[in-house]
Amino acid sequence: MTTVLEKPVRNRWAAPPRPVWEEQPTKVGLASKGLVLGIACLAILFPLWIVIVTSLSTRRTIDEAGGLVMVPKDITFVAYQELLSGGQVTRAAIISVLVTLVGTAFSMTVSVLCAYGLSRSGSLGHRWILMTLLATMFFSAGLIPTYLLVQTLGLTDSYLALILPSALSVFNILVLRGFFMGISQELIDSARIDGAGDVRILWRIVLPLSRAVVAVITLFYAVGYWSAWFNASLYLNDQDMMPLQNVMIQLVQKQEAPVGLGQAIKTGQLSGLAVQMAVMVMALLPVAVLSPFVQRHFKKGMLTGAVKG
Repeated sequence: MTTVLEKPVRNRWAAPPRPVWEEQPTKVGLASKGLVLGIACLAILFPLWIVIVTSLSTRRTIDEAGGLVMVPKDITFVAYQELLSGGQVTRAAIISVLVTLVGTAFSMTVSVLCAYGLSRSGSLGHRWILMTLLATMFFSAGLIPTYLLVQTLGLTDSYLALILPSALSVFNILVLRGFFMGISQELIDSARIDGAGDVRILWRIVLPLSRAVVAVITLFYAVGYWSAWFNASLYLNDQDMMPLQNVMIQLVQKQEAPVGLGQAIKTGQLSGLAVQMAVMVMALLPVAVLSPFVQRHFKKGMLTGAVKG
């Protein structure tokens, strides 16, 4: 007699099986994730630790270590005091701060206005403007035409050359546009019924609801301006106008001591390696300080703008 195996009948009211990645992780899995994250953090923080400790070390400690210092000993702030005593590095840091503040404010103003206009389907020529902006993401005029344009406009040896050539990012405009399009149209229509114009709607309704994406894009622009060095090396000939990143390149790569520190390094009062590390710390410090305050906006600002765009 043949026995027929019947398939178990599934309860139609039962919840569907969950994917593997949604299951509660085991203790081994949690321990493995913690170990991997710990190793990744050490791989990131250990080089930074060496840079900071070396910048705070005396010339004798650096000579005994044979270069980079891993264990702090005889801590001193002489390198930072000399760098901030009013020489070339101090001037370059002030230039970088001013260019970052002015450039970020200009870029955000133009990007927000452009993104808001492109997010309104009834705006004049928004489709053609959007297609033109998208085309610039795939096609570029090149370096030589850009340089000739900056030279023709008389922007060489000018701080505007550090801002205008890279003032806008089409990617950032598209992210802002996607976020603005996700705002309820009924909310905007009700504001129009109450007599609000586009400027008031943007300032009172759209921007307060878009704080997350605005904070993220602002950080992107600020980091871009603070870290930029190519425009200065291309369009500036006056060494007194160079920003901090270009001074760091001269110091680290070309082994050229900043003005005012060359004699101190030659006489042994300062270690050239400590000065190099101190300049690197100064260049990294603003980004390291500002990033944690904007970190909580990254997920909402980037994912929402990208998904709804």
